[in-house]
Amino acid sequence: MTDPAALPNFPPPADEHPLRGRMLDVIKDLGTLPSIDDDGDIAFVVGEPAQQLFVRCVDGEFPIMRVFGQWVIGDGVPADDVARLERCNDFTLQLNIAKVGIANGNLIVTADHVVTEATDLSTLFQLTVNLLMQVVSAWFGSWDQGRHEAPGSEDTDG
Repeated sequence: MTDPAALPNFPPPADEHPLRGRMLDVIKDLGTLPSIDDDGDIAFVVGEPAQQLFVRCVDGEFPIMRVFGQWVIGDGVPADDVARLERCNDFTLQLNIAKVGIANGNLIVTADHVVTEATDLSTLFQLTVNLLMQVVSAWFGSWDQGRHEAPGSEDTDG
């Protein structure tokens, strides 16, 4: 007889966490192998180079899906915490849906959606992942330019 601890860790039944069950199906259908971490979030990897992202699902009268990730802030970004937070604030104020912040020295980018039974989760998920990756690229890229250029802002250097 095999050791019961060696059996795969199956996700809970879909009716226990309906939105998470739907999201697991969407992520699998896109060819990615998701896993559930210790916090109950869905972890998955996208892109080249590989990027670890997460989906947090909150069931209730208005189910909410949060897609988020975190990135180490390297030497290309000034060490000034105030400048980093101001840049995050500028980006968040310019964006729709996505929020940008810093926690424990890492860049955090999130996007939240209220989800209904009629929501096309596959399309919403793909668009959200693309949005997050574009925001991360723009935030880091804005430091390379030597000036801040938040999404939708215009060059006013003349």
